[in-house]
Amino acid sequence: MELNYKKIGYGQPLIILHGLFGMLDNWITIAKKLSENYLVYIVDLRNHGKSGKSNVFNYQAMSDDLLEFMNTHNINSSHLLGHSLGGKTIMQFAFDYPEKVNRLIIADISPAEYENKHQMIIDAMLAIDFNTVKSRKEVEKILSERIKSERLLQFLMKNLYRKDKTSFGWKTNLEAVLNNLNEIGKAIESETQYTGPALFIKGGRSDYITMKEMHLIKKLFPYAEIKTISGATHWLHADKPKEFTSLALNYLGQSQ
Repeated sequence: MELNYKKIGYGQPLIILHGLFGMLDNWITIAKKLSENYLVYIVDLRNHGKSGKSNVFNYQAMSDDLLEFMNTHNINSSHLLGHSLGGKTIMQFAFDYPEKVNRLIIADISPAEYENKHQMIIDAMLAIDFNTVKSRKEVEKILSERIKSERLLQFLMKNLYRKDKTSFGWKTNLEAVLNNLNEIGKAIESETQYTGPALFIKGGRSDYITMKEMHLIKKLFPYAEIKTISGATHWLHADKPKEFTSLALNYLGQSQ
């Protein structure tokens, strides 16, 4: 699968993977800061942004996409940073190809199975009739009738793009997401531990990593550190970009 990407900076490689409904553009600001010390690749996952589309949408496929990406760009090993969907992808990758991983940074997600939290978002996005809407403001108004969080609304609006002069569309392949919701929620499982260094960063106001998930993290990632950004939600990198970047840089700097 050919993945869209942007590359900035110099130094050791660092690959960043976004979350569900996201795209590489969500990480531009943080990537620029990290690129002062690292060669940063921000990547669109399959079925997102400008990357290829497929009916196959699971963590094994996305792990293999990442391997193909690294091989294509002659990256022997890399630091990996992933948020939510991207975080689970790099966990799968770490179990599949541990020799390819330097340090892991996983943002507000654990290896655990999660119940479907996305149906409402998908329903709201699919409710837009692109045969009738004529402007971004019209799309935003319709979306706001179901999406009450202003943060989430603006995040989803970044998914909107103009297909041509008269019509719009969503960058995310919603059909593939809808058909694979069970795959998205599945746990990342392994018969062996990942014994490399890993940092899990949780949002203080997020419920994605509770004590139960912390125990699972320690079981599968015995050398993992778990840090909390106080006051941050699941979108911790957007809520507290300075704190997130500082944690990432301090952690990655330990490898130098």
